[in-house]
Amino acid sequence: MDKQWNDKIVIVTGGGGGMGQSAAKRFADAGAKTFIFGRTLESLQATAALSPRITSIVCDVADSASVAAALAQVLQHGPIAALIHTAGINTPDRFMAHADPSKLASEASWRSVMDVNVMGVVNMIQAVSKPMAESGGGRIVVVSSTAGHGFDSFAGVPYTASKWAVHGLLFTARMQLSAHGIVLSEYAPGEALTPLVEKRPVKPTAEHRSAMIQTEDCAETLFFIASQAHCMSVLQLPAYQPFGGMPPQITAPWLPGLEIGPAKKA
Repeated sequence: MDKQWNDKIVIVTGGGGGMGQSAAKRFADAGAKTFIFGRTLESLQATAALSPRITSIVCDVADSASVAAALAQVLQHGPIAALIHTAGINTPDRFMAHADPSKLASEASWRSVMDVNVMGVVNMIQAVSKPMAESGGGRIVVVSSTAGHGFDSFAGVPYTASKWAVHGLLFTARMQLSAHGIVLSEYAPGEALTPLVEKRPVKPTAEHRSAMIQTEDCAETLFFIASQAHCMSVLQLPAYQPFGGMPPQITAPWLPGLEIGPAKKA
């Protein structure tokens, strides 16, 4: 396990909040020169204020040209030791079939989810892998989801499809990158209290939120994975995990109103 991060360069995508913000602080606290990527400078300011070791760079991971420009800025400071890719989105419209047409996933939602959640991973890995290989290797940790490992009745169809794609991408690319000294790992958390929660059709209760994996927990796990010399695939679950492969009828205080089962007849 590599515990030495002083002055090593780490990129954290999705650095404007949630998991990315907590991860950026964790690596900065360990001495890393941490560069956070996000779509607007305003979204990154709160994270950058957490440590003088955190630097903001505007980047849209779904845009390969934006990724290339952002990476060029980072490489001016030296070789990249690690990429922590947390960027991801979801949408309120999550169904393929529903009595309420507003809940059907639109084409625009499908495209935005796949562009960010899948092509964002592709763009970042392709951008960092060449300079990493040229400098002797590095670590890449990509956040997927338990939704990409089994049935998930709540995450929604576009999001679940995107995370299955990411899981397959990482599983296949791992050995290809390993040949170039790059350790590619996957972090698949269950329900975590991130800004994606606010995109849900039904907002979770305070009790539900307190039972989720907290972003500080996510950051510790990401730091642990990135510190390993070998590829890892880590699933992290909260104590209850009602949706990852579980039937929607599971008894839990926050399920009423979620509308994840079949529509009831009038």
